[in-house]
Amino acid sequence: MPQVDFRSPRLFTDSPLAAGGTVPLDRNQSNYLGNVLRLGAGDGVLVFNGRDGEWRAQLAGRKRPDHLIVEAQTRPQDRLPDLTYVFAPLKHARLDYMAQKAVEMGAARLQPVVTRFTQASRVNVERMRANAIEAAEQCGILSLAEVAEPVALARYLEQRAASRLLIFCDENAEVADPVAALGQRRPAVGGVDLLIGPEGGFAEEERVLLLRQPDVLTLALGPRILRADTAAVAALALVQAVLGDWATS
Repeated sequence: MPQVDFRSPRLFTDSPLAAGGTVPLDRNQSNYLGNVLRLGAGDGVLVFNGRDGEWRAQLAGRKRPDHLIVEAQTRPQDRLPDLTYVFAPLKHARLDYMAQKAVEMGAARLQPVVTRFTQASRVNVERMRANAIEAAEQCGILSLAEVAEPVALARYLEQRAASRLLIFCDENAEVADPVAALGQRRPAVGGVDLLIGPEGGFAEEERVLLLRQPDVLTLALGPRILRADTAAVAALALVQAVLGDWATS
């Protein structure tokens, strides 16, 4: 794996990246680079878009940086494991934390689902996307996780592909060794959907729907009850270590 440069400022852009190309900076990026970091024309940054790898670029502009001149690729594009993190939304700062950590842990998609006992009545998807971008910028991540619009749990279960393994984190599961349980259920086709419910738990009818899924594994995360944002990190670590890209890196 190529060495990650954590000393240079790193920016996400939607623009295509290629040697000699130019990339416009939005107002927030220009202000951050020019007024916060005190950088100017000729200074170097790293830029990525989730498609073309990471590139070294040079700031350009008269009064303050307003665009980048792309120079050379520093790292080729990678690919995230086919892992969707499915969760009942949390409130405010805890949702911010959860989104950031899911991205850092290598989730390819974040899918909010609304359950009977979901505490947050509204989900700010754009804020979640901003948190995903910030986490990727700070942690040297190349592939940006997709952030999906929230859907009702029942609708999500109807739409998901039957070939995917559904890992249903359940404090009532009888599995004593989650690592062994995951190792015995390696999916032959499709990817993995990892589901963490609300802190009030799933309603009984929701539990019935979950257990009716074609390929489902109930998983306990240990002898202690975890907060939902803590459970996200614990469950993603387990899945990545056994079924994800940690197991092959």
